[in-house]
Amino acid sequence: MTIGTLQLDLLIPDAQSLKDKRRVIKSLRERIHNRFNCSVAEIEFQDTWQRSRLAVCVVGNDVRHVNSQLSSVVNYVSLNSVAVLADYRIEML
Repeated sequence: MTIGTLQLDLLIPDAQSLKDKRRVIKSLRERIHNRFNCSVAEIEFQDTWQRSRLAVCVVGNDVRHVNSQLSSVVNYVSLNSVAVLADYRIEML
């Protein structure tokens, strides 16, 4: 069994309040979860208007498949998001 984790550091330049930020993050979390069937949670910067860190977790039997799925999440976020992808980190457990 392989557990893959992905941390996404996001910037939300258009957010003028926590409400704006939470709207963007909630939408992004739901889209990632529905498209890739993975767990997604905001893990840091909950009280910061224009910054967020999301964690994505995928469990599978094959390291290559888990890595490929997490890489697809990175590509999806970088191309289809209102938030700007500042950095990311993939780890396999």
